[in-house]
Amino acid sequence: MTHLNAVVWKEDDWYVARCVQVEVASQGHSVEEALANLTEALELYFEDAPAPARTDTHALLASLDVQLPIPA
Repeated sequence: MTHLNAVVWKEDDWYVARCVQVEVASQGHSVEEALANLTEALELYFEDAPAPARTDTHALLASLDVQLPIPA
């Protein structure tokens, strides 16, 4: 068993789940469905790709306030 981290956000009517260690993402109608679909996508991805070098780290999710320029 390999530990990977994912970030999940809502986009319109879908929840999108993306793996932090590799560029693999999936979606679902709920957080649980998005994560289950991501797990399946990752298992398929790693059938043909090597495992990431480090899988024992835990990601920290942080929210940032960024001031953006006002469009003209």
